[in-house]
Amino acid sequence: MVANQIKDVIAYETFGNPSHLPIVFIHGFPFSKEMWKPQIEALKEKYFLISYDVRGHGKSEVGDGQYTIELFVDDLIDLLDALKLRQIVLVGLSMGGYIALRTIERHPERICALVLCDTKSEADTNENKIKRASQIKIIKAKGLKTFSEGFLKAVFDEQTFSTNPEAINLIRKIINTNPPNGVCGTLIALAARTDTTESLPKIHVPTLILVGEHDALTLPSSAQAMKEKIPNSELHIIPNAAHMSNLENPELFNQYLTSFLTKLL
Repeated sequence: MVANQIKDVIAYETFGNPSHLPIVFIHGFPFSKEMWKPQIEALKEKYFLISYDVRGHGKSEVGDGQYTIELFVDDLIDLLDALKLRQIVLVGLSMGGYIALRTIERHPERICALVLCDTKSEADTNENKIKRASQIKIIKAKGLKTFSEGFLKAVFDEQTFSTNPEAINLIRKIINTNPPNGVCGTLIALAARTDTTESLPKIHVPTLILVGEHDALTLPSSAQAMKEKIPNSELHIIPNAAHMSNLENPELFNQYLTSFLTKLL
């Protein structure tokens, strides 16, 4: 594993042989690259893996806290340029999926395959925009710890709290150690993001879609809608999982991911 930063802004780690197929992992909100540990361990011997902290998360810089999804896409392209990666497999969960979809819309030549996990192409509804505003209010008034406890219940299946407390504790720790201004700035960016639905039929790279069967934030029906629009894409529903399918059922998640990646070699 090699840890580094580009332009003193984006913290990232690399794993494996740089001559192997490069795979970039984008975490969800408000997490960090640490959420991908089960996938890194499963794939690092066969692929060149890059995981990074989105601006305002983990060890990346907060800056002025004024973010857009476009800025996050620019950061990703800067990272690829710094690593001299012409084409990559892009894996994104939730917010990571929003960034991935906007990246392939703007820079299709940089993506050779796409993995969309627990995400959707639609922009926020008015209801969700209002919800994000209330979350900002909670963070500013009561702090991240109060926010995180409610957020954990929204992203994990109820049974995960008893069957996999390690995953709960990992995400709780990640959220609570993120900078509050970074989390609030990202909430605004998510509320303002563009709808990428119309661009889905233009995706002509191998695409895998994964979603937890109990995901209440990005519904399996949204995953199915993406599958119907992305040519030759494949969809798998992950049982015993909600929004954090890569942590709640990592064995099956990794099985589907590995099978998909093997076809690319």
